[in-house]
Amino acid sequence: MTIRSTLFPARLVYPVVAVCALSVSVVHAQANQFVVKDIEVEGLRRTEAGTVFSYLPIRVGDTFTDEKALQAIRSLFATGFFEDVKISAKGDVLVVTVVERPAIASVEINGTKEFDKDTLKEALKGVGIGESLIFDRSLLDKAEQELKRQYLSRSKYGAQVQTRVDQLARNRVGITFNVDEGESASIKQLKIIGSKEFTEKQLLEEFELSTGGLMSWYSKNDQYSRQKLSGDVEKLRSFYLNRGYADFSIENTQVQIAPNKQDIFITITIKEGQKFTFGDVELSGQLLGRDAELRGLMQAKKGETFNGEALTDTTKSIQDRLGNYGYAFANANVIPELDREKRVVNINIAVDPGKRVYVRRMNVGGNTRTKDEVVRREFRQFESSWYDSRKIQLSKERVDRLGYFSNVDIETQPVPGTSDQIDVNMQVEEKPTGNLLLGAGISSTDSLVLSAAIQQQNLFGTGKTVGLELNTSKVNRTISFSQTDPYFTIDGVSRSFEVYNRRTDPSSLNLGDYIIETTGAGMRFGYPISEFERISFGAGYEGTDLEVGQFSPARFQRYVNDFGNSSYAVLLNAGYSYDSRDSAIAPTRGRVTRLTAEYATPLGDQEFIRTTYQEQFYFPIGKLYTLALNGEVTGGFGLGNSPYPIFRNVYAGGIGTVRGYRASTLGDRDADNVPIGGSKRLIGNAEFFFPIPGMTKDRTFRAFTFLDAGNVFQSNEKISFGDLRYSTGVGISWLSPVGPLKFSLGIPLNSESQDETQRVQFTIGTGF
Repeated sequence: MTIRSTLFPARLVYPVVAVCALSVSVVHAQANQFVVKDIEVEGLRRTEAGTVFSYLPIRVGDTFTDEKALQAIRSLFATGFFEDVKISAKGDVLVVTVVERPAIASVEINGTKEFDKDTLKEALKGVGIGESLIFDRSLLDKAEQELKRQYLSRSKYGAQVQTRVDQLARNRVGITFNVDEGESASIKQLKIIGSKEFTEKQLLEEFELSTGGLMSWYSKNDQYSRQKLSGDVEKLRSFYLNRGYADFSIENTQVQIAPNKQDIFITITIKEGQKFTFGDVELSGQLLGRDAELRGLMQAKKGETFNGEALTDTTKSIQDRLGNYGYAFANANVIPELDREKRVVNINIAVDPGKRVYVRRMNVGGNTRTKDEVVRREFRQFESSWYDSRKIQLSKERVDRLGYFSNVDIETQPVPGTSDQIDVNMQVEEKPTGNLLLGAGISSTDSLVLSAAIQQQNLFGTGKTVGLELNTSKVNRTISFSQTDPYFTIDGVSRSFEVYNRRTDPSSLNLGDYIIETTGAGMRFGYPISEFERISFGAGYEGTDLEVGQFSPARFQRYVNDFGNSSYAVLLNAGYSYDSRDSAIAPTRGRVTRLTAEYATPLGDQEFIRTTYQEQFYFPIGKLYTLALNGEVTGGFGLGNSPYPIFRNVYAGGIGTVRGYRASTLGDRDADNVPIGGSKRLIGNAEFFFPIPGMTKDRTFRAFTFLDAGNVFQSNEKISFGDLRYSTGVGISWLSPVGPLKFSLGIPLNSESQDETQRVQFTIGTGF
């Protein structure tokens, strides 16, 4: 193939002499110089001629010299497109002859199970081996090393990689990597040398890595990782610093791999040093007239045992507090001074607030489907106002709680050319919010449950929720349609409505031979009164049919005789809620308050009121443990001449109320020995969550111990703590793919002869 840059006629071909460099040859004219009248490029198949001309330092009309020829060769060879380049002259026509490198048509990886193949292919692209790239054989070794590096990160030190290159038509190649992963190496020994004040067992409890245990198949904590070891070493350092050892040091960290490449031995040598207390603790620098406020944030006190975490928390609190006032780049640096003779550490915290800055723009990215408005209305930091780190963090949390995104990141970026402005960039990652669920579940209460639900939580990216639910529980059958608009008004007033039909057949629980069917509709409006509080008001209509037979409990037969099989109610309801939990599914701190009241007006067949008050508290105990407390009081009362409807009674027993007792069996019974529930209920629960050994980082799978108390009472009874039933036990909580699962082994503490106990209980889909 011959390509000319201009249409000048070829002249006599000069005799040539080959000059070789890096397997690239140059043929130049015996004459020292000539003026280039034309340039021809030969050997091209894929590369455009314009690409070659763009790299050539020679143009038509230039004087050709040996020096320019060598420059041209170096330039073309440096592109990586060619295996060979030859420059020759035919008269005053310059001829460039090239041999192109082949293109990579395909990359195949065989034998890998540890990684997704696409992940490995992306890693190979980083070293220049990928489909459609130019093939460079010298990069194959780098590609093999990159694959092995990926496996080393998973403790597979015996992984082997063999590469095959197949020549294909049209100057292409196919590359195949055959991988033998081998077995994962495991930690056989983990030793700490030099500890005197603490046992090796105490120190190793701080580590994520271990020599293995019952759950290592799941947590993989016995597989060595350089990153994990570095993290564990820092935990070890923090352990000592938080207990007063201010001059603690890591002398050596040694990792040895056995010849079989399956066993790893880790030895950490430490020097504990002396135990110190805090001496003088001072603040210096620019305190902006907030001396007392900033000193109030200091957690390090003179005379107390030295604690590195207290210093870290202090500096962070100072920086965060200054960030609330617009100082986005504030620094608080700890300057320690050790007095080894007195064993005290004098601390000076130097504060540099920097400049106060404005937020120029709040940017949102990644929301390919959700409208900008849906995200921006959750912002509490506004553009053209002072930077406030508290409001920015709150904005992130509110967007995260929407449930529309799998990931929400936020970062600040200085505005180029200014020293007092920043941009706040929020990057979100969309996740599917439409669900079509067809499935089955099982619990110790309801046996087999078939369910179907269609729900779209973010309809057309507007933030509205529409749902259709069908549940075929053996006891409770439900079909409902609901719609919620969280921003019915721009001020955050929400509106929701629901149309439903519920059918209850408690005969399977031996609670009586009767059927209650309720059909209703309602609408509710919610009003935010603070960042964590809402009040709500609503109204609805509900019709109830009560079917009884010859063997139905006497109380239902009497109710039908007095009021008939059918009744209806016109309902008004109100509520208050407060929620400051750090997570809605697996909280570790915060509080939840719920207060609801429902009033059946005289417009219906009966007049009554039912109220529920619930409090939940979550307390973190260290970094691994959580104490959860729950209390609930429910009371229903008839008004005027109307009794409280028996089909609205509440029940107790089982998961969610008092474990260790059969579901819904506590309280009084009728003449047929059937539990009748009550119009009032008192429930109390305490749960202490702790990690399962070997899974300390997994908050979705935790064990717990519990203490439950509760019972139901009739409308003419007073709630008495002496009548409560108590139980204790252990359990496992798992956030499974099908919903929260709880399994408990409960032991009743004060059961009586009429109580029905059930020690092993489980359920899917309930909370506390």
